[in-house]
Amino acid sequence: MKIKSYLKLMRIKHYLKNLLIFLPLIFSMSFNNLENNINTFIGFILFSFVCSIVYIINDLGDIEKDKRHPKKCKRPLASGEVSKKEAYVLLIVLAIIVVIGNILINANIYSIIILLIYLVLNILYSKILKNIPLLDVICLVIGFVLRVVYGASIINVEVSNWLYLTIISFSFYLALGKRRNELVAGTNTRDVLKFYNKDFLDKNMYMFLTLMIVFYSMWCVDSSNIAKFGNNLIFTVPILMLIAMKYSLNIEGDSDGDPVEVLLSDRILMLLALIFIIAIGVIVLI
Repeated sequence: MKIKSYLKLMRIKHYLKNLLIFLPLIFSMSFNNLENNINTFIGFILFSFVCSIVYIINDLGDIEKDKRHPKKCKRPLASGEVSKKEAYVLLIVLAIIVVIGNILINANIYSIIILLIYLVLNILYSKILKNIPLLDVICLVIGFVLRVVYGASIINVEVSNWLYLTIISFSFYLALGKRRNELVAGTNTRDVLKFYNKDFLDKNMYMFLTLMIVFYSMWCVDSSNIAKFGNNLIFTVPILMLIAMKYSLNIEGDSDGDPVEVLLSDRILMLLALIFIIAIGVIVLI
């Protein structure tokens, strides 16, 4: 039973975000290299553990505030399922695994720096930046981008500028959508929400959604991708549009706006995402 509480504290479900680490491996066609596959998988685990370290640090600092929140009060530390001492021990164990893991994959200095940047950024976010309007959203976006940069650094490949712009726009869309629904719910204890209003979040959220589709389309027809995959990637754009519409429909409903919760609570959205992934996989592997 305790193990389940520890996994809950580590936010295993949120490891889905770290799948972005695999993008450089897939689109650079480096998956034919066994070492690159192994390093990327280990890198995914290591980055996920760093994320868990951040979550634990945040939860340790927000115990009292979380106790007053209608949903966050059920978190392991706020509910008392896991003690502070146990949380600190888990945090130390994860940190040791991350250090040893980086040694095993012979991580270069850039990969290690990226992990440290992510860790420091999120600690600063938890303590200061989450209360500063726009900076709070920018921090979330940087976190998504760092996942892709880390994935590229551990196998020494370059990522297309169009793909970076796609990830950035997509991240802004998700982050603003989360803030939107936290604001609409009216029960969140997040102080920064007093600086936002629904109209601002709606307009900018959908601006970035539009940019995401445009940038992704440009990436699909980029000459380097056409050379690798032909013109087939363009056929995935309509699928992405459907995913965006379904996700937006959920956001406009009674969702709390958390991207992972939105995805996992909707079977149709998960099916569309699976179709998109399969389509990309078929195109890349053919």
